[in-house]
Amino acid sequence: MIDDLVVNFDRALRTLAGRPTASRPVPGAELDGEELTADERRHAAGLMRVNHTGEVCAQALYAAQALVARDPAVREAFARAAREEEEHLAWTQQRLTELSDRPSLLNPVWYGASFAIGIAAGAAGDRGNLGFVLETERQVEEHLTGHMEQLPRGDARSRAIVEQMRDDEVRHGEAARAAGASELPLPLKGLMRVAADVMRFVAYRV
Repeated sequence: MIDDLVVNFDRALRTLAGRPTASRPVPGAELDGEELTADERRHAAGLMRVNHTGEVCAQALYAAQALVARDPAVREAFARAAREEEEHLAWTQQRLTELSDRPSLLNPVWYGASFAIGIAAGAAGDRGNLGFVLETERQVEEHLTGHMEQLPRGDARSRAIVEQMRDDEVRHGEAARAAGASELPLPLKGLMRVAADVMRFVAYRV
């Protein structure tokens, strides 16, 4: 348990210090630079800040859920997903830099809240834990699809990143279902959606 806590503390520091790593190249890096107006650039940056914050939350959720998972196979599945989500974190952070903008100032709050939610999700057992992942990824897929429609038409680089992230999230959800995820109650799904909406509204601006 002490080793797990040290690992999670290290992950939190790397996430919040802005030092994520990626083994895959940034999607769309080969695309030509786009000409965006000031308003388009600001809007694209706001959307990518939301996506970056979502990946900060994902790091916390997966770390917490792995910590309380009973089955070693489920724990390893969470660890694999967290490593891939760290790539998303690196991609969105790089894109924010390219757009001359910054991550959310509230990322420590988002991380702490998400870690607590992940611990609570694990209290329902591994099937409930996986069910939380399944519903989270389902909602994230919808959210990323919406961002692909909202991004400025000329922002091909951001769109390429979001598209790859969406494909990865779909795969994470399918993996959770295959591992035995149970469906969450409708009221809990609704509460998750409201919490995500609040995060998106605030992170876009702050």
